[in-house]
Amino acid sequence: MTKRPEDLRSHRWLGVNDLRSFGHRSRLLQMGYERADFTGKPVIGIFNTWSDINPCHAHFKVRIEEVKRGIWQAGGFPLELPAMTLSEPFQKPTTMLYRNFLAMEVEEGVRSYPIDGAVLMGGCDKTGPALMMGAISAAVPAIFVPAGPMLRGNWRGKVLGSGSDTWKYWDEKRAGNISEADWREMEQGIARSHGTCMTMGTAATMMSVIEALGFTLPGASSIPAPDSNHPRMASESGRRIVEMVWEDLLPAAIATPKAFDNAISVHQAMGGSTNGIIHILAMARRAGLDMTLERFDEISQRVPVLANIRPSGTLLMEDFYYAGGLPALMKQLGELLDPSCLTVSGRPIGEGIAAANVYNDEVIRPLANPVYPRGGTAILRGNLAPEGAVMKPSAAEPRFLKHRGPALVFDSYKAMKAVIDSEDLEVTTEHVLILRNAGPQGGPGMPEWGMLPIPGKLVRQGVRDMLRMSDARMSGTSYGACVLHISPEAHVGGPLALVRNGDMIEIDVAARTLNLDVPEEELARRRAEWVRPEDRFPRGYGAMFARHVSQAHEGCDFDFLAAGAPLPEPEIN
Repeated sequence: MTKRPEDLRSHRWLGVNDLRSFGHRSRLLQMGYERADFTGKPVIGIFNTWSDINPCHAHFKVRIEEVKRGIWQAGGFPLELPAMTLSEPFQKPTTMLYRNFLAMEVEEGVRSYPIDGAVLMGGCDKTGPALMMGAISAAVPAIFVPAGPMLRGNWRGKVLGSGSDTWKYWDEKRAGNISEADWREMEQGIARSHGTCMTMGTAATMMSVIEALGFTLPGASSIPAPDSNHPRMASESGRRIVEMVWEDLLPAAIATPKAFDNAISVHQAMGGSTNGIIHILAMARRAGLDMTLERFDEISQRVPVLANIRPSGTLLMEDFYYAGGLPALMKQLGELLDPSCLTVSGRPIGEGIAAANVYNDEVIRPLANPVYPRGGTAILRGNLAPEGAVMKPSAAEPRFLKHRGPALVFDSYKAMKAVIDSEDLEVTTEHVLILRNAGPQGGPGMPEWGMLPIPGKLVRQGVRDMLRMSDARMSGTSYGACVLHISPEAHVGGPLALVRNGDMIEIDVAARTLNLDVPEEELARRRAEWVRPEDRFPRGYGAMFARHVSQAHEGCDFDFLAAGAPLPEPEIN
């Protein structure tokens, strides 16, 4: 213990003998607490993202009590602070529009209340990175309690994976290969419990990344939400955060450059969601690190995909847990990880994985037999993406990793949707489908529209993949030859705005290039004629987002939230 009770932040609210502290203590007594409940004890703020419209966090109503139990056991004083829920299935136009909102809520919640340490309860896609961004900026001890994946889906004896099998069977329905009755049956079997997507979507990716970064207890991210080990992990996290406050174990000691390299290595080895790149960039920049896309590509070149989980593999997160979970995968990486990085346990990450074992090497592959020989993502550059673009080669048909074809351009998702199933659409498998004006400012919020549907007439011919490009994102559960996060985006005049139907597009993933084969003189002429589209939100939070959000290669954070000098503690008057 390095702190005394009078060193706690909360002491300024509760421990001083003055009129204002009298008011604070009397209001706690008003709620039925005893003085002994909070006097000289760390106040732990539990940021709970539960809501009735978030199925991924449906169990948090119970887990919150289990976290509190651990805090009470360790001599802390728990306070639940409901935080904005980011429900991936329901919130429109995209939860990404509100990630920074939640991050601000956490940071300001810590700063403005008598909080000594924070428990961050999340899992659904953007929730994890938002909670982490806020906690890193708030600079108090913080521990993450991941929601955990749901159970495997089931339909007529077939194992279903959320998202991935939705897209797969939707195309089969469009092709006439399954009936409406089949589709309705599947609807009842694909999501069988509370918890996040059990494929390697953004939720599973970010929970794993946050553990690899050092902000969860060892193995926490892999536990299925309904498993009885999950509430035990929640209580242990509650006990541990109290110890962290007394030890003064701050995020800055954990979120180091080497820890972020570990997190990126795990992201690659898991075949993680392309969305994870944006979130890791944002978290790193909150920690004051000047991380770029190049770091992901450098690590991708040496770290193979070892987790055989859909969409890059064939199995699901429940299988991954039984095979040994994230500690086993991290141990499998060996020298590709730095074992010295500190974690919330107070010990190096190497100690946390030392006893781990792989119990099924078909699920967690050895380095000598990977699912994919290099990392799951590639960073492309060229005159179409001067600031970079992202692709997941492991989830694409290999023939599209080097391709040249004519562009078929859609200026909006609505325009694409209106014609994509038309028999009159002039399109072949050689075409490159392009969606633009769906980036950070153009969305705004960069919706998950990057997995453009295969044109209906090609689906009916048996086509299941083709090259698609956009300044949007893609669900981590999606798959296919999709180039995403093209930066700068079209809405601000990036080269994507200049593409016209029939222009030849060239991609070479091995060479990491993405180019528009149009003479520079012609591009200059088009650039001079280009008119910026109107912003979609004339007022409100959407307008603020569009004015202040950075581009994808910078993490899509707000410019005014960048790391800088510490903010002063609030005056208590």
